[in-house]
Amino acid sequence: MTETPAYFAHPTAVLDEGCRIGDGCRIWHFSHLMPGCELGEGCSIGQNVMVADGVRLGRNVKVQNNVSLYSGVVCEDDVFLGPSVVFTNVKNPRSAVPRRGAGHYQTTYLEQGVSIGANSTIVCGVRLGQYAFVGAGSVVTKDVAPFALVYGNPARPRGWMSAYGHRLAFDAAGHATCPESGEQYELTAENQVKRISSIQNL
Repeated sequence: MTETPAYFAHPTAVLDEGCRIGDGCRIWHFSHLMPGCELGEGCSIGQNVMVADGVRLGRNVKVQNNVSLYSGVVCEDDVFLGPSVVFTNVKNPRSAVPRRGAGHYQTTYLEQGVSIGANSTIVCGVRLGQYAFVGAGSVVTKDVAPFALVYGNPARPRGWMSAYGHRLAFDAAGHATCPESGEQYELTAENQVKRISSIQNL
């Protein structure tokens, strides 16, 4: 008797032997999961997505259409990748110079709750802090602080976002409240944002 998988994969999806897929995942048309990649529970993989060997996705990661996740990309839980987001994994590629394998690929690390807007490019070797928010069409070349809003080419800090995805307006004392959740945030003397109260756990 054949055991029914605990995830959904469209018949056109290619799931190579050795890929690991968590319960409740949904994998849509023409997507390709390569050996050695890992998807946590409840991930959504849109149409025409490639997930390479060594890529790790946490729980509830949403990858929209036409995204290629190359070796070296790591996403914690609840990350959102908009349509046609581009990742790289080698900083100095040359067609005539082989630069393949773990010794050449650089890690790009997305902490919990990061959102990346459509058509953004994430240059390899950067770390995006928890709940960072990258505006559509941006080119990220440097690390992004937790809760930071960045956009542009190159992407630059433009403000701060709550865990629920709302712009935070800090008062003179350095305090702000998310208009949806009521969670409170503090802007520290080091220009970093901390969530100091949580009404609902994300």
